[in-house]
Amino acid sequence: MPRVVLRLAYEGTGYCGWQTQSNRQSLQDDLELALSQIALEKVRVFCAGRTDASVHALSQIVHFDTEANRPLTAWVKGVNRCLSELYAQPRHYGLGRMMVRNAQQTSTAFHARFSATSRTYFYVIYNDVDWHPHWVNRSGFYYRPLDLPAMQEAAHVLEGCHDFSAFRAAECQAKSPIRTIQYLKIKTYPPFLLAQIQADGFLHHMIRNILGALLAIGSGDEPVARMRHWLLAGERSLLPPTFAASGLYFAGAQYPPNILSFPTLCGHEEILPGLA
Repeated sequence: MPRVVLRLAYEGTGYCGWQTQSNRQSLQDDLELALSQIALEKVRVFCAGRTDASVHALSQIVHFDTEANRPLTAWVKGVNRCLSELYAQPRHYGLGRMMVRNAQQTSTAFHARFSATSRTYFYVIYNDVDWHPHWVNRSGFYYRPLDLPAMQEAAHVLEGCHDFSAFRAAECQAKSPIRTIQYLKIKTYPPFLLAQIQADGFLHHMIRNILGALLAIGSGDEPVARMRHWLLAGERSLLPPTFAASGLYFAGAQYPPNILSFPTLCGHEEILPGLA
């Protein structure tokens, strides 16, 4: 049975998240419905990163198996046409949109989730006294001035292999809280602040909890040294509130070389075009 890999982009606004949930609208549901219309059979997909409610993706990787023999263009243009028809229905008013960017056939040894060696996310903060309406659903808003060097110093504390129990949600189902952050970069493009984080994996709400901690330090409410204290204490209750989902973007997953023919990781210019 052929295995097909897709690269997706989507705005997660209004969705309950990627994963199918009973009586709620998920991105997985919409994609599987569109794929099933093209394949003329029920299709189930598996993704690289199961994003939460209102989280976006620039380069989500999914795979599925199908008996259907279709040209790759059918899995791109055909599925996008089905999605467009779906979005015209009243039940999709107020929800974000999704599109297929690339498709290829691959070996059944490939798995979108388990073959990934790392994953990368961006977080966009709109840092100004007023929140531009264009960015309300696509950024996190923070009106207070921020100390960028302090945030960068605190971010460096989290790089490497650590127990991230303090940064996981209470409902997190991961067996181990140990994760390795390859890098956590923070740059400013006024009025935006952009965080980029790559790790071998992430715990539930881990990135949004990290952002909440960084903003507390950047605003001066907490000292830089507090980050190491939070990390070592391992207590979620000690940290500031979880930051908003709307500014979080799944930028892509990394895989061993020569498996996929299309790029699996996007740069920040796709979110903030024209900024170096």
